[in-house]
Amino acid sequence: MKTVILCGGSGTRLWPLSRTLFPKQFYPLFKGHSLFQRTIERNLSHTSEFIIVVNQEQYFMAEDQFRALKVTVPARFILEPEGRNTAPAIALAALAVNSSDEMLVVPSDHLIQNETAYQVAIKRARVHAQQNQLVTFGIKPTHAETGYGYIEATGETVVSFREKPDTQTAQSYLASGKHFWNSGMFCFKADTFLKALATHAPKMHEACVLAWKGSSQNSPARIDSALMKAIPADSIDYAVMEKSRETKVIPADMGWSDLGSFDSLYEALPQDSDGNVHDPQTLHLNSHRNLVVADKRFVATIDVDDLVIIDTPDALLVSRRGSAQKVKDVVAALKVTKPELTHIHTTAHRPWGSYTILEDAPNFKVKRIVVKPGARLSLQKHAHRSEHWIVVDGRAFVTVGEKTFPLERNESTYIPKGEVHRLDNRESEDLILIEAQVGSYLGEDDIVRLVDDYKRI
Repeated sequence: MKTVILCGGSGTRLWPLSRTLFPKQFYPLFKGHSLFQRTIERNLSHTSEFIIVVNQEQYFMAEDQFRALKVTVPARFILEPEGRNTAPAIALAALAVNSSDEMLVVPSDHLIQNETAYQVAIKRARVHAQQNQLVTFGIKPTHAETGYGYIEATGETVVSFREKPDTQTAQSYLASGKHFWNSGMFCFKADTFLKALATHAPKMHEACVLAWKGSSQNSPARIDSALMKAIPADSIDYAVMEKSRETKVIPADMGWSDLGSFDSLYEALPQDSDGNVHDPQTLHLNSHRNLVVADKRFVATIDVDDLVIIDTPDALLVSRRGSAQKVKDVVAALKVTKPELTHIHTTAHRPWGSYTILEDAPNFKVKRIVVKPGARLSLQKHAHRSEHWIVVDGRAFVTVGEKTFPLERNESTYIPKGEVHRLDNRESEDLILIEAQVGSYLGEDDIVRLVDDYKRI
């Protein structure tokens, strides 16, 4: 069976941990592992190959985290230039495999704590998938949740899909025993899904076929931007599942959460005897039921209860537990006033490594740059800034204009504004350097790439 992992979504409700270029599924929330990595690990036993559908800007993060697990099951990546919701993402994955292949489709940002129940549910779903059914998984509700869609069912027969309810309706769903949270996980054969898509969303099906045929199909498969934009955007629920009569639901109680808020994250993490989420970076005095996530600094609380405190190098969030759903309102406001705080962390991951902003002022910026072994930046130039590079560790090969030369530790070079340049690590260890930028404009979009190993031109 092929396991399709959907890596879309920006996870704005977990800001400031989650940003556009570093969504929640890649943040190491669980003992240094991300939700994406945990998704891979729990699907290893039944998977012959992973098909990972990810935004092209996050491909390098997904690939790095996959490689870090050192698993033997292979993976293929499908890179979307922009998201068109779940139905097109699944269609592209179905076009990438054999028509008879069974597909288990799972989001990359969900938490499942009872993996035994998860495996039992998958085994049951495969029985229906082999009979050409479209199978979804319904989570047995534990409370009257208004933030999820519901599935009404009689046994394993789907009666209807229900939108996110108000509180009174959610309470009636909980009492009925016939309604389940819609998990966003699916199981079917590739041709079963594609035939259903052609029947119920023919324009989407046609556009997906054209996009797949007109794009690079290597690994990674890069979908052409214009062809991707031509695909109608819609979820699998609206495009197919709610219209098809060939559907089944597997009720399951697997400790599932979509970690859609800091309240749900609090419930998922281990707590001490006072109900505070356990973290060696925190100290709580007469404080109870608090969630503190600190990126670098040590955080102490005194005489406070039921708080969410999220500390990152460039943003601090303080909220009452129970109000964390309002984080999306903060993000909406920041997109107008300080959009960079929603887009990227002070540490940004790139295909070649990462950079961390150490100082950012009106006319200068200082970065710590890490280049992975064997990697190099694009051949590029800047219209508005000059740069100074100082090697801190490792050995750099630098191109400036027509010259290429090595730089050893504690050596430096200068790149004038407008000059073509490149940074290259040909060694087997990380290259670390300090970059000082000086100029009238220091935005990340002041880059003209002339040659790029990662096809970002």
